[in-house]
Amino acid sequence: MRISREIFRQYDIRGIVGRELTPEVARAIGRAYAAFLGEQRGLGPVAVGRDNRPSGEELRNELVGGLVESGADVVDIGIVPTPLLYWSLHHAGVSGGIMITGSHNPPEYNGFKMCVGTSSLHGEEIQTLYDIIGRQAFLTGRGQIRREEVIGRYIEDVVSRVGQLSRPLRVVADCGNGVGALVGPRLLERLGAHVTPLFCESDGSFPNHHPDPTVVENLHDIIRAVREESADVGVAFDGDADRIGVIDEKGEIIWGDHVLIIYARDVLARTGVNQPIIFDVKCSQALPDAIVAAGGTPVMWKTGHSLIKDKMKELHAPLAGEMSGHMFFEEGFYGHDDALYGAARLLRIVADSGKSVSELLADVPKFVSTPEIRVEVPEARKFAIVADAVRHFSEGREVIDVDGVRVLFGDGWGLIRASNTQPVLVLRFEARSESRLREIRGEFEAWLQAQGVAIGR
Repeated sequence: MRISREIFRQYDIRGIVGRELTPEVARAIGRAYAAFLGEQRGLGPVAVGRDNRPSGEELRNELVGGLVESGADVVDIGIVPTPLLYWSLHHAGVSGGIMITGSHNPPEYNGFKMCVGTSSLHGEEIQTLYDIIGRQAFLTGRGQIRREEVIGRYIEDVVSRVGQLSRPLRVVADCGNGVGALVGPRLLERLGAHVTPLFCESDGSFPNHHPDPTVVENLHDIIRAVREESADVGVAFDGDADRIGVIDEKGEIIWGDHVLIIYARDVLARTGVNQPIIFDVKCSQALPDAIVAAGGTPVMWKTGHSLIKDKMKELHAPLAGEMSGHMFFEEGFYGHDDALYGAARLLRIVADSGKSVSELLADVPKFVSTPEIRVEVPEARKFAIVADAVRHFSEGREVIDVDGVRVLFGDGWGLIRASNTQPVLVLRFEARSESRLREIRGEFEAWLQAQGVAIGR
């Protein structure tokens, strides 16, 4: 069997169904995972869930077939958001888990997010699965399959942790027809919110808009609904509900770094100062400034949910987040990224504060920034370009090179980092004024063009 190494990525296995991801590939992945699990911690039961993409059922059947014929017992948790797979690692008596999901990618994609114990596989661990398949180093046995319902239990767990809202809130919930539709509205209503559902019919073909709340075009509907309904807040979920988008009561987008400010202030006020709060390199300078002002210790780290979770465990951090809307909660929860729990926690903070979302952030300085700018480059060149950028911009300027190069100008910053999942460079710029932003961006783009990188506008 021929299998593309390119689908074995930094954080998951992902590709186009029928071209790179076939039933045979799914079965081989099941067998390789079982062999890896057996070597790492013994071949205990494996939780398997899937999102609502039409391709998920066949991939699930073959993946489970590969697990079972390797001797692994399977706990099938059905069609669920990715955070419920993570939740099941703590509640279903399993040794690991696999989520079949295309996340926020187009409908023709699907993939596998894998965990051993409660830790996510990433980097070399995922490459090891490819090597196991190449060597056909599989186990042989006969496992069993049992079905376990987790949605109801998950909702009750979250409600018990967050509690009933101290005042009723009007909430627009945009599930983008993703699998979060099976949980989001029901959870928020159990908390006592008045929910206006938007595209909350589970449909993995995504007929209304793409379920990616980091893209402005995908937020037009929820912005309009928040204003029309005079809602207190809008929450949007990506396709598998591990990333959150937030709209304030004015219909303004609150990006992930500013959502994290709200969570961080709450955690630090309740649990004490000097705790580390982790965030990725794409976040605004307003975030570390706010963490310091609240008595915390800001820790800038690499982008990627697996890498962030590892850093949280290392530092015993209560909270972490990414610009992309991945929010991770150790304090009061399990340490993984969960947009559903994140929405519940946000509503509790807003309700208890007696303030609106915009009022909670009214004192945060208004920097001028770009969204993520993605520039296509050959896969073979992207890391070399970033290494050259580190050397170039380090001459006479302060740089942070924990993930790419973030160049500090005093009144702004610019970022170049290589995507771990695509042949692209990710750029982002921030400054105190539009004119300064143009200057910083212009300097970066001129340097990139001198390296032969085509910059589109």
